[in-house]
Amino acid sequence: MSAVSPASPLTIAGRTFQSRLLVGTGKYRSFAEMARCHEAAGAEVVTVAVRRVNLSDRTAESLLDYIDRTRLFILPNTAACYTAEEAIRTARLGREAGLSNWVKLEVIGDEQTLLPDNEGLLEATRVLVKEGFVVLPYTTDDLVNARKLIDAGAAAVMPLAAPIGSGLGIQNRTNLRILRERITEVPLIVDAGVGTASDAAIAMELGADGVLLNTAIAAAEDSVRMARAMRLAVEAGRLAYEAGRMEKKLYATASSPMAGVVGR
Repeated sequence: MSAVSPASPLTIAGRTFQSRLLVGTGKYRSFAEMARCHEAAGAEVVTVAVRRVNLSDRTAESLLDYIDRTRLFILPNTAACYTAEEAIRTARLGREAGLSNWVKLEVIGDEQTLLPDNEGLLEATRVLVKEGFVVLPYTTDDLVNARKLIDAGAAAVMPLAAPIGSGLGIQNRTNLRILRERITEVPLIVDAGVGTASDAAIAMELGADGVLLNTAIAAAEDSVRMARAMRLAVEAGRLAYEAGRMEKKLYATASSPMAGVVGR
């Protein structure tokens, strides 16, 4: 019996990753736990908040010491930036420090909900793309704004499923389906709000190209087990999407139909 073919890899800006699960580096109980979770998740991309990295004193312990850069690709992010200017400056700092010329771009518009400032996000995207950055913007599930970001040169769009760190799961299935149908030029990566494995699987079944999460793993009672669960959920959700689900029907259909049975 032939083995089931694996889900297809994820390609962003010409770079290919076998894993479609992207994970963060914040809120863990220790750096050692973070490293164990990265391994259990099977992730190849980890996000790092530039503002959390000690770039001035390289002799001090840093979360970068616990990231195997031969195996993991660092995606700097501009977390806690509330203006386009702040985000641009932070992205430049990350690149100058040797982290990457890729950036998960965050421009926050509200302190309580941590929802993106779409205007500032678009402005920062335009500037950073012109400066040679590979920009992956964290955005709302607004199709019009997503298209503007793509036109500005974004290498992917990363709509939220629910507010950052809320764990509420997929709150916007219809909008995510619309985004999936209308965005084909760049990857669509669900970012923020995932709380457990079923949320990640749903996002992938809706057609997302990947899922980025952090708190769902870091805040779990057993973070390593949850990291493993997220890995399996993303893989299962993608395989289900690629397989094509059965048609939904209003009435029952016998799973063992008698039509065609010999002797009937």
